[in-house]
Amino acid sequence: GRMSRATGSRPSELPMRVQDSNRMSMVYTTPQSKQPSFGKLNIPKPQSVTSERRTSFFGPRTSGASMSRNSIMSGFGGTEKIKDARPLHDKSFVQQCIRQLHEFLTEQGYPGTLSAKTLQSPSSKEFVKMFEFIYRQLDPTFEMPNSKVEEEVPAILKALRYPFVLSKCSMYSVGAPHTWPQALGALMWLIDNVKINWSLSKQELLFSDFCEDSDNIEEGAEFNKLFLDFTAETYSKFMQGDDTFEDEDETFLNKLKKLYNVDEALLAAMEEKHRILSDEVERLEKESQTDRLMTKRMERVKLQADLKKLQSYRSSLESFKANLENKSSELNDELETTVSHLDSLKHERNELQHLLQNQKFTPADVERINREKRELQQTISSLSKSLEDGEQHKWNEEIALAKVKEKAELKLAEYHKLARKLKLIPLSAENACGHDFEIRPFECGPGSMVQHKTQIQMLLRKLVSDVEEENSRLANMKLSLEESCEQVNSNILDKSNDLKQLREQIRKLDERLDFDMQELAREEQDWAKEMESAENHRKLLEKKVNYGYDEAVQQLKAAQQQYHLVLQETNEERRTVANNLASVFTTAANHLSITEV
Repeated sequence: GRMSRATGSRPSELPMRVQDSNRMSMVYTTPQSKQPSFGKLNIPKPQSVTSERRTSFFGPRTSGASMSRNSIMSGFGGTEKIKDARPLHDKSFVQQCIRQLHEFLTEQGYPGTLSAKTLQSPSSKEFVKMFEFIYRQLDPTFEMPNSKVEEEVPAILKALRYPFVLSKCSMYSVGAPHTWPQALGALMWLIDNVKINWSLSKQELLFSDFCEDSDNIEEGAEFNKLFLDFTAETYSKFMQGDDTFEDEDETFLNKLKKLYNVDEALLAAMEEKHRILSDEVERLEKESQTDRLMTKRMERVKLQADLKKLQSYRSSLESFKANLENKSSELNDELETTVSHLDSLKHERNELQHLLQNQKFTPADVERINREKRELQQTISSLSKSLEDGEQHKWNEEIALAKVKEKAELKLAEYHKLARKLKLIPLSAENACGHDFEIRPFECGPGSMVQHKTQIQMLLRKLVSDVEEENSRLANMKLSLEESCEQVNSNILDKSNDLKQLREQIRKLDERLDFDMQELAREEQDWAKEMESAENHRKLLEKKVNYGYDEAVQQLKAAQQQYHLVLQETNEERRTVANNLASVFTTAANHLSITEV
């Protein structure tokens, strides 16, 4: 909406509006601004880090015309610091970043020596080398200056629009525990920019109609004409009192899009792709912050449980297969016997047919045979009825047997449950004593079942008798322990009385000890005073001895000086006498030589 105007007069606002060089308006936009929304990464030269940057008119922008005129004093973009959401103080995250940094430097052929120990706490020189190597992936012509490196690195990061602050003071002690995580985060951000630049350089540029020779198209006549028309129109409305120029901005934007052949569909597709990739990156970052090792361990436990289930299912299938094979072998044997019986019946039928064809029957024989046939049919019908009655009786007996068996299984389950509570089952239980108390009713015949039941009953009776004996023994032991407990209580009472007497004696001894300690303290104070007086006396004597010693040393020095003077005079007189003797001898020798001649 329309914002309030400044309270100052227009002549005081006009120079400020003209001199604002940091405003990110459409007036200073250029179609060559290489923002990520265009498919390129903006890589400035290091020597131009303090120069004015331009902003793409397709990216987020802040129109200077839509702001109040007195807001120019605070500048555009604000000075609010963005809080770093990365867990840079998390040791696991820092180690992950160090591994990624090591992999990247190794893959790209870093010329220096790399080791895990070096990357845990690198020096400032090593950090500058790594920064220079990574930045050369963006700008191969970059050369790090030899002086003021601590100012150059933060300036380059600021020029690359690093969203966080890396101070110059941190460059002096990069390997410090409180500084290295922030510097490592800056390196990882720079590596991400390098990777994005590589991936985007492989894609088709948005302005496919442009060529290298048309990089300076913003200096052309068409752009200048559009720019001057836009400036003149907006300035005219500004002088008329308008603060917002949405229509002019939109018109200018459409003309620029038309001039530079902007593909809005491709731009929307790129924005959608950027949104999808951002969501994917956020998801991966959340996954990286979770404990993957714990997740893998849980998956391993689940897989082990599934493996055990599959193994048990496999064993059950194998047992089922074995049962089916046994049944199949039994059926095969029964089929063989049935086939052999069928062959014998066919042979007997053939013999009977042969006899029937060969023999001759009389009418009396035919009547007799018919009568026997009727008698046999009656016998078959009566036997069939008896068979049906027998099968019905068998079915009723089987139902009754199934009910009895179900009741027996319930009682058996109760017995097994009670036996498990009493620790009688399994064979290795605590109270089993090596005996098998488990009843398996359908594994053996009825005779062995009765024998097994009798054996278990005998073992249970023996166990009951043992328990009763143990109970009586424990009851006697309980009585003896109660008597012992009463005796011990009486002894405790006696001892408590003795303890009270001892405590009274200890209290008296403590009082006596306190009195003796006070006496010793007074004696120690007296001794300390005597020691202090003796120490003062000793210091006085030591002072006097030192004073006498100093006087003796001074006298010794004076005597030594006097001795040296006397020795010097003696040596001088000795040299004089020697010279005189030599001159005398020379004169005497000359005289003797003269007299001899």
